[in-house]
Amino acid sequence: MSRIFLLSPANCSGRRARILLSERAEFDLAVRLRSSQGVAVGEAFAFISGLYFKGKLAYALEFARPPEPDLPLTASGALVITPNAGLRAVETAVTVDALRTFATVDIAANDPRYRKPLVASARTLAEEIGEDCEVVLLGSIASAKYVDVLLQVFGERLLFPIEFVGRGDMSRGGLLLRAVQSGTELTYVPVKGAVRHGPRPPRLAPIRGIMTAFKKA
Repeated sequence: MSRIFLLSPANCSGRRARILLSERAEFDLAVRLRSSQGVAVGEAFAFISGLYFKGKLAYALEFARPPEPDLPLTASGALVITPNAGLRAVETAVTVDALRTFATVDIAANDPRYRKPLVASARTLAEEIGEDCEVVLLGSIASAKYVDVLLQVFGERLLFPIEFVGRGDMSRGGLLLRAVQSGTELTYVPVKGAVRHGPRPPRLAPIRGIMTAFKKA
């Protein structure tokens, strides 16, 4: 069965976002972001969010099986939720201005600047992928700001990794990178009706060099 992944966004108003957006920043990503071409939104969010988004991005690109690789939304099978532009393929280029605008929008289910574009793009995506494609959310399934909006469109087709239950963001990121390293997918279950809260699982055993192994993910 075909499968695509929806990735929750990075915090574009936090410290690492300010570093990336600084006009004084001279590292490669910041310089490219200021160019007219911009950078891929997935690359920008991976810098801003660190381990958690890096894990989501690497995992989605590794295990996605898009039904229509030639369609603009599903080329890679990995899409990211944005604060005000709905779902966008992780390879979509963004500029400094776009990221600064992202930082001004509150990601809340009752904010129409966030909700309306997300619902519209999710409906477009649902039409593109048809009824036989699974949709897996890599994000907080305990949060209404993602789940309630996406359930409205995808219903029982919206899945999540059951191994996420009880884990914080950093633990999820580490779990995803380990899954990519081992080539083993997690277990997906429907979000609808699922138990979204649970006891914290044991801490992951450290793996030397796991972050550098996915440096460019």
